[in-house]
Formats: sequence, structure tokens, C-alpha cells
Amino acid sequence: MIDRAPKKTDLMSEAERDAYHAEKMRKKKDARDRILSTKTDEKGLLIVHTGKGKGKSTAAFGMVFRAIGHGFKVGVVQFVKGAWDTGERDVLLKFPELVTINAMGEGFTWETQDRQRDLTAARAAWEQAKALIMDPSYKLVLLDELNICLRYDYLPIEEVVAFLSQKPHDTHVIVTGRNAKDELIEIADLVTEMTEIKHHFRAGVKAQAGIEF
Repeated sequence: MIDRAPKKTDLMSEAERDAYHAEKMRKKKDARDRILSTKTDEKGLLIVHTGKGKGKSTAAFGMVFRAIGHGFKVGVVQFVKGAWDTGERDVLLKFPELVTINAMGEGFTWETQDRQRDLTAARAAWEQAKALIMDPSYKLVLLDELNICLRYDYLPIEEVVAFLSQKPHDTHVIVTGRNAKDELIEIADLVTEMTEIKHHFRAGVKAQAGIEF
């Protein structure tokens, strides 16, 4: 066993430790306050949730619920999961004056097995998404699983990037789904990659109400 060198606090009394901690936290707060004082811009963000890990849509819906808490009007377009009965949708339907839900997906492409049908559904959902984003009454618009449509080239990435690059200044847009295109990541303000460490599905546990949907 290698003995570690004693830390400065090891030789202090409890009162000295408390004083040392308070001074350390004061300096940290001062540094933090200086950083925050430089962050003065306010704008609508383009947010991307991607990666193989669970929780992309869940985190996005968390932002939707937060926006509702502030009284903001929110639009939701589901590009893939529209055919699913989800807990999020059931809750959001209780706020019709604040939330517009467009469940326009017809399931994953391996379920429909019909490329033309998928193309048509993706185009209809994208047109609705554009209408919501351009409507000044909406503060936040969630494009759930748009990345899936882009991955399979159901929508031209160039068209999507061009539109989102010119979205209204004060409107937040969230895009979810695995395998976000590099072009979308490039123009985004905030990108989070969900990393899978362990998943119960691999142990034979099926998708469950309240957890997956």
C-alpha cells in the first residue's frame, strides 16, 4: 500500500476546515459570477439530442413540460412515434391551450416496410413542423425523431439545415433521434449525445409503460 501525502485539510481543526471551505467556495462563486456576467445574449436555441443511449425524447419532453410551466406555447411533431400511445402525449393533452401535438409518424421504417409511405409521412410532418416554427405564438417546437428521417434520407438534409438556420430568432427548436447528421450538429447551439452504458432490453426486458412510453 502506498501512503498518500497528507492533504492540507487533514491537519486542520473542524473550525479551520469550515473557514477554509467557505473561503474556497467564495472564490469559486466570484469566478462563476464573473463568467456569468459575460453571458448576456438571449435567443431561441437549436437543440439536438442524439446518441445510442436511452433518454433523447424523454429529455426533450422534460423541456416541453418546463416550457409549459412558464406558460409558453409549445408545438410537438412526432416524425416516427406518432402511432404509439405514450404517457407524454396523454399528459400534454391536458394542456390544449398551450400545446399542439402532431402525431404524424407511422412507426419505424422496418415496421412500415414501405419507402414511399415513409417519404410521404416525413414530408407531411416536416411541412407541419415548418408551420409551427414560423408561427410567432410558439416559443418551443419539438421535432421528435426527425433524425431518423434524415438518416434514411426521407428529407433532404440541405433543406432542413437551410430552414433551421433561418428559424425565427426567439423560437427554440429541439430535434431528437439517433445518428444526427454532421450538418445539423454544425448549426446547432446545444448538442447532447446519450451514451448507453447498460440497457435492460439486452437482458430480455421488454419496453414498459412509464419507462419507454
